Amino acid sequence: MMARRSFLATLAAAPALLTGCAREESKWDRAAYRKPERSRVLIARAENYTAGLADLVRHAVRHFGLEIVGKRIVLKPNLVEFDPSSVINTHPALIGAAIDAFRSLGAREVIVAEGPGHRRDNEYLMTASGLSEVLRQHKTRYVDLNSDDVQFLRTSSRFTALNRLALPRTVLHADLLVSMPKLKTHHWAGVTLSLKNLFGIIPGSVYGWPKNVLHWAGLNESIVDIQSTVPVRQFVIVDGIVGMEGNGPIQGDAKRAGVVLFGDDPVATDATAARVMNIEPSRVRYLSMADQFLGNVTLERIEQIGETLERVQQQFRLIDAFKNLAATARTGAS
Repeated sequence: MMARRSFLATLAAAPALLTGCAREESKWDRAAYRKPERSRVLIARAENYTAGLADLVRHAVRHFGLEIVGKRIVLKPNLVEFDPSSVINTHPALIGAAIDAFRSLGAREVIVAEGPGHRRDNEYLMTASGLSEVLRQHKTRYVDLNSDDVQFLRTSSRFTALNRLALPRTVLHADLLVSMPKLKTHHWAGVTLSLKNLFGIIPGSVYGWPKNVLHWAGLNESIVDIQSTVPVRQFVIVDGIVGMEGNGPIQGDAKRAGVVLFGDDPVATDATAARVMNIEPSRVRYLSMADQFLGNVTLERIEQIGETLERVQQQFRLIDAFKNLAATARTGAS
């Protein structure tokens, strides 16, 4: 492990990082990436958090043919901040349902892991949000990724000048990383879904709060570099039963969408989730970047399973800076 002081000293010697400038050469190794010709995303109805969620998760896992028996599963929810009047975090009932589902399908171990980027007091967040009680009931281990042991990996793409990333060993030792974001708008990125949710695996003990180094390097660029570099197979479960619109990811308003989305292509799953919010994903900068080599964004390359978009689509309110993302908006950058 590299001490945070030494790591930041290294950054100070790299002005290009602090200005968010990427290097001039090709931003990814074209030979190393083979994005799927087509991707599948399952949209399932779920009107509340009270019943049937474990069956829903089991159905989705089986549908995507995931190998679970004997595997170590790491669930990465979105745990940011707590406000009793808001819906900031992945609902603990959905996390509990995922624990039940993966165990019943033969997982060797299920771990819940998160590295909140806003509030440092993890114990408070877990208790206030109700996650601690779910973990106690399910006898499930929790890992604070902000303080986990890390291993440095070279970035697989070069949209930032970070060159390498400190990744938690809990994540690197997983057989399957399950990103469980909340369906939310975001005041800096437009939307926050499974790709942005991976900011939570980046340790605050190295990168600061709220993961300052990543913001300095470029928010959209960091999102793509993290996604491309994580070497673990991923699955996505989006909590869209009650999402957030407006000034997300913390200060927005609750928006009931009544859906849970599942997918094994995080880019395609995020693109579909954006469409559920009536947001055109090709206008979301980091999704447009990821579409070049990581996964599918265009409708023609995504097979929608379950509910149709037309039946579940709603208009999520956007702050003024991102109103151009709305699918009904007409801009020259579609």
